[in-house]
Amino acid sequence: MPYTAVLIPGDGIGPEVTEATRRVLSAAGVPITWVERHAGVAALDRGADSVLPKATIDAIVEHGIALKGPCTTPVGGGFSSINVALRKKLNLYAAVRPVRSMPGVKTRFENVDLVVVRENTEGLYSGIENVITDGVITSLKVATEEACRRISRFAFRYAVHRHRKKVTVFHKANIMKLTDGLFLRCAKEIHEADYPQIQYEEHIIDAACMRLVQDPTRYEVILCENLYGDVISDLCAGLVGGLGVTPGANFGDQHAVFEAVHGSAPDIAGQDLANPLALLMSAVMMLNHMGNIHRDESLRRIAGRVRAAYDVCLTEGETTRDLGGSLGTSGFADAVIRRLGGA
Repeated sequence: MPYTAVLIPGDGIGPEVTEATRRVLSAAGVPITWVERHAGVAALDRGADSVLPKATIDAIVEHGIALKGPCTTPVGGGFSSINVALRKKLNLYAAVRPVRSMPGVKTRFENVDLVVVRENTEGLYSGIENVITDGVITSLKVATEEACRRISRFAFRYAVHRHRKKVTVFHKANIMKLTDGLFLRCAKEIHEADYPQIQYEEHIIDAACMRLVQDPTRYEVILCENLYGDVISDLCAGLVGGLGVTPGANFGDQHAVFEAVHGSAPDIAGQDLANPLALLMSAVMMLNHMGNIHRDESLRRIAGRVRAAYDVCLTEGETTRDLGGSLGTSGFADAVIRRLGGA
């Protein structure tokens, strides 16, 4: 049956990688009608009075699903993060970042296959900062039992559905005994009460980073509060080739936004140089999610075909320059489309 999803091209390289992804999905026969909306600089350029227009939020609320290209976030000033605003307005409390070794992408590690699950709505990213006196600023870390239990339950449920055997919580409860202590207590209680079949570990964040770069294969599902999850997910991306080969998704109880997690790279925008793979991988996550919620096996089959097609391209070196190939954005999309016939 036909489905509807919101498409947010983003800015910088966003429109290019979004169009490449849309072409691949169309060639694969995905039965989706796209409702295009805008955010970030692209929204301002079109006359919106906000970087996150109400029309964009309303469309996601109406249709439940969005695929989003990268949006620029100024450093040290300017408007606040579009991604953070989306998560808060739509209560997208769970960020999911699968990280796996990709065929044809050589790194120091092999057989990496882990998932970072990050609490997405509180912690230091609550944005509560205050000037106490001249030269003294505080930032408040927020932890609530409701949010800690919610993300913990999500992580264990995800592990069960994806046939993962272990969940490891990264924390700093030895120092932040109340906030991270609450996070640990909630995770442990949910594990013991509802998911005793899943192996459970607690690793202090700094030691865990060391273990990650020694042997990332020891981890399956990593559960983190907001700031730790932001840092760890990028660190893990570096284990398999970078942000250009890792997808991302943000889930709430009612809505889900799938996105490329890399930046908008305005320095190469419009030059047909950007790698669309991360957004294409995120689109595969979207199709699998839609297949699950609609119980439509055809969507999961299409997702599998697209994944198989870009895996073949990577294996055979038909990649963009950042991965050692010679293709541009559109050329990579063409290569994936050619491979769809045999996938």
